[in-house]
Formats: sequence, structure tokens, C-alpha cells
Amino acid sequence: MKNTPKLFISTEEAKKKLEYYCSYQERCHSEVMNKLENLGIAPHHRDEIIVHLIQENFLNEERFACSFARGKHRMSFWGRNRILAELKFRGISTYNIKKAMEELPDDLYYSTFEKISTSKWETTSDSKLLNKKKKVMDYLFRKGYESDLIYQQIQQLSSK
Repeated sequence: MKNTPKLFISTEEAKKKLEYYCSYQERCHSEVMNKLENLGIAPHHRDEIIVHLIQENFLNEERFACSFARGKHRMSFWGRNRILAELKFRGISTYNIKKAMEELPDDLYYSTFEKISTSKWETTSDSKLLNKKKKVMDYLFRKGYESDLIYQQIQQLSSK
């Protein structure tokens, strides 16, 4: 981290900044804690600010997890594995992760998977079928889709 001078702001100013920060976009606790640390807020005041944000409903980890899962699937076309890994990385509880996974209905999930796999298959140009299969499979693995789904889809696409 850079040796930048820390800002010295009051707890009330920090609350206002964090209220805006959380109202602009859903945030998880770790993001808010990082922001407080960057603002130079003393550790004993951080808990007070976090409690304030939770009480005023600016910070809600379940709401964050559900929103994150919906957004990453609909906008970035991430699969369940990648969403799950990212939520764990952010320190989200198991209960909230389960709630977030419920936000991805099977019909939407499979139709999105079908759409992106077909699109990737059609846009991947390789003279060797084996190389084309590998490129598409790697892409779908990076997106976080389940291996059994990928193998089935690759079999269907390559047999066309």
C-alpha cells in the first residue's frame, strides 16, 4: 500500500460518506471495512459505523449476495461455481450464499448457458475440432459452469 497520508474525518462524516457509498451500490461487509480503513477511521469507531449502517438498512449482506448473484449471471453470464467462489472470497456466510443461489432459477440458468455456449461455439474458428472443443470448454469453465453441463453441451454442439 502507498504511504499516503490518512484522512482524519469525524465519525459523523464517515457515516455520511459510507451511507452514500452503500446507497450507490450494494456492498458487503468486507468492502465497507476496506473503505473505512482507507478513510483512516480508528478500529474502535469502525464497528460503531458498521452497526449504524446495518440498523439504517444501508448494509445488508443477504441483499448484497442475492443482488451480486443475479447481476453477475445476467450481465456477465457467470455460472454457479464462479459466483459461489466469489461470494466465499468476499467472506459471505453459507446461509447468504444459499439464498443467493436460489436467485438463479434453473430455467434461466440453463437457457443462459445454452445461449453463451452456442454463441462461443459459432464464433470460435479453429481448423481442428479438438482445439475448438478445448477453447469452448475452457471458456465455459472460466465462466464457472459445471463440468457435466459443459461436457454434455460440447457433445451436442460437435455432433451438429
